[in-house]
Amino acid sequence: MEKIKNIFGGINMSWKKIIIFAILAGIYTATMAILPITKDTSFADISITFEVWILFGIIIIMNSKTAVDSALKCFVFFLISQPLIYLIQVPFSAYGFQLFNYYYYWFIWTICTIPMGFIGYYMKKDKIWGLAILTPILVLLGFHYQGFLNSAIISFPSHLLSALFCLATLIIYPLCIFKDKKIKTVGIVISITIILVMSFLALTGDKTFYNTTILVNNGSEGVIFDDTYKAYLKDEEYGKVYITYDNSLEDYMVNAEFKKAGQTEFIVESPNGEKTVFKIKIEKNTYSLERK
Repeated sequence: MEKIKNIFGGINMSWKKIIIFAILAGIYTATMAILPITKDTSFADISITFEVWILFGIIIIMNSKTAVDSALKCFVFFLISQPLIYLIQVPFSAYGFQLFNYYYYWFIWTICTIPMGFIGYYMKKDKIWGLAILTPILVLLGFHYQGFLNSAIISFPSHLLSALFCLATLIIYPLCIFKDKKIKTVGIVISITIILVMSFLALTGDKTFYNTTILVNNGSEGVIFDDTYKAYLKDEEYGKVYITYDNSLEDYMVNAEFKKAGQTEFIVESPNGEKTVFKIKIEKNTYSLERK
């Protein structure tokens, strides 16, 4: 724990180190966004969500000498790292330099790091209002934790590492930022409360992965059916499918409410018991059918 605490105040965070830190963070993040093997995994989350960038920001804040120093170093770190992420991806993306259209969102946050870095510095004063500064960050981490845990439940172990990272940092921040035992204890209570509430929401919330139409009457798969037919998945744990009439198409279709990723069989059964069976592979944002 002492080694971890040294990260939050025991580093001589020079401008040279800030620039190197920003470049390495940008290269790593871009690499995780580019590699096909990291797609839809915890390793690619750094290119989309805040949890790791919160850690980077707090490390800079806690190792800064003044509030102005903290604000400027946070700003420069994000001003270098974020555009670099998109620049490295340009040769590997079909969008080319149009990728920078997505940078606008992160540029707004980069501007926000100036007041955030300035205010965040006062967590170092070890006062109760320092915990008030940290608490909104803990709540934001809690929402990230809920989202990642929900993904892990729906499609285990998808994003499990990100959920564990959020859980760990929720505990580490109040433990390592504050020295006063009372403030530290209150901070831990806040973090544990956030963890329990978000865990409850993830465990009891809607587990629908996504909804989609997977079959149309006499469509590309050549299956003819109407509302006298039955449609179902062999393994109901993956969700449910049902036949419905679409007024705009003036025809029948099979809609699906998927609950998790994986492979099973999708079956369309006629009133006399004849079955048309498909292998179905359900993924995060798509699916594939193969007729048996």
